[in-house]
Amino acid sequence: MKKPRVLLADDHTFVLEGFKKLLEEQCELVGSVEDGRALLKAAVELQPSLIVLDISMPLLNGIEAAKKLKKQLPGVKLIFVTMHADTAYVNEAFKAGASGYLLKRSAATELMQAVQSVMSDNFYVTPLIAKDVVTFFLTPGHASLPTIDDLTMRQREILQLVAEGLSAKEIADQLHVSHRTVEFHKAKVMEQLNLHTTAELVKYAIAHGLVTAS
Repeated sequence: MKKPRVLLADDHTFVLEGFKKLLEEQCELVGSVEDGRALLKAAVELQPSLIVLDISMPLLNGIEAAKKLKKQLPGVKLIFVTMHADTAYVNEAFKAGASGYLLKRSAATELMQAVQSVMSDNFYVTPLIAKDVVTFFLTPGHASLPTIDDLTMRQREILQLVAEGLSAKEIADQLHVSHRTVEFHKAKVMEQLNLHTTAELVKYAIAHGLVTAS
């Protein structure tokens, strides 16, 4: 099998270095990035066949990045390697276009196996949560992450950036929109989620994996 061209995305340098050591012999490593927006740019420039990414990343989380990546590069394979074991995250990841999902604590023994499986057009879910995932999907009326899907992509972007501590002006500059547009979307998000303060927004974003607690 031809070596897959792999792009790595994680906001921890030591994790990226670990992935490189695990994959370098059997993959062509084309690059690594540490935030979601850098991932989108690098993917277009480097044209990888496979992206290994985390869910919790600065500027744009992995779930939202995956949705954009599958529109830009429909053929790219995505493997999430994350600390999130909750089956709702697995659901969101596969809805966003993932082919594989494993936990960081087992990456040393599973990552290459996941790569081989995914590059053979199969799906891979770590055995650590596979039983829970099957139960989740077989349960009638199973729910995904509460109300996240009710927000637009722009609202989710602004929610994440607010939670990361950016001001309305900084968010406006980042997204190339007006200050008033940012304030409008922030207000709509708070209304839809029934949140009343920025602190509650931050707690919501952390609880739903958009950002990590510092």
